[in-house]
Amino acid sequence: MKTTYSIKGMTCNGCRSSVEQTIASIPDVLKVEVSLDQEEACIKSNKILDIAILRNVLPSKYTVALKSPSESEVKELNLSYNREEPVSKWRQLKPLFMTLGYIAAASVMLHRNSWDWSQMMLTFMGLFYIVFSFFKLLDLKGFTQSFAMYDPLASRVRGYAWIYPFIEVGLGLMLLLRWQLEIAFVLTIVILGITTIGVTRTLLKKDAIQCACLGTALKLPMTEATFIENAIMLVMALSMLFIH
Repeated sequence: MKTTYSIKGMTCNGCRSSVEQTIASIPDVLKVEVSLDQEEACIKSNKILDIAILRNVLPSKYTVALKSPSESEVKELNLSYNREEPVSKWRQLKPLFMTLGYIAAASVMLHRNSWDWSQMMLTFMGLFYIVFSFFKLLDLKGFTQSFAMYDPLASRVRGYAWIYPFIEVGLGLMLLLRWQLEIAFVLTIVILGITTIGVTRTLLKKDAIQCACLGTALKLPMTEATFIENAIMLVMALSMLFIH
């Protein structure tokens, strides 16, 4: 799919090259050609890019807008829409539910002899962080771009998005090793609380963006399930904090 965007604010070939490289790094972008004279970027991608994604990854000095598509682009777009079959929400979120199911099953099996629910919850939370951080680290750069679209802190401090998966690894190890659990619970409440605020805002605005909970390897839409996923971890952290 080929789409043309207006990008104003480029003053030299250095700007043009920087804009081209930045757009090329966005997931789903196959090819990009940026024209300094015409102040536009012609992007070939797997799907039409949300204008908010371009505005987020490019410096604020650039003004980005979607240009009116040409007749050939409209034809290509219509053909693409006709080829696409509607996908149910369950099918879209199947990877997320399967991942949570595997983690829950593993947590129960590891404590099947004692049936200690507090230990099961600790193991679930630890495996949750380890597994979810793994998917994020598969494409760290793509994750930072998607995560910054909705997390309030990551959108303001880009370095936070880069270290977030490693924070999850650390929290996962703390929970699995049963080390400094109170600190792990507090950090869980803080970081997932911030993310949940961003998820809630996105859902209320009905923005169609990609959820970064499982990185970019599995393309998940931002839906109510993402809110529920975060809420479960927050409830677990709060309850375990009071238990301990």
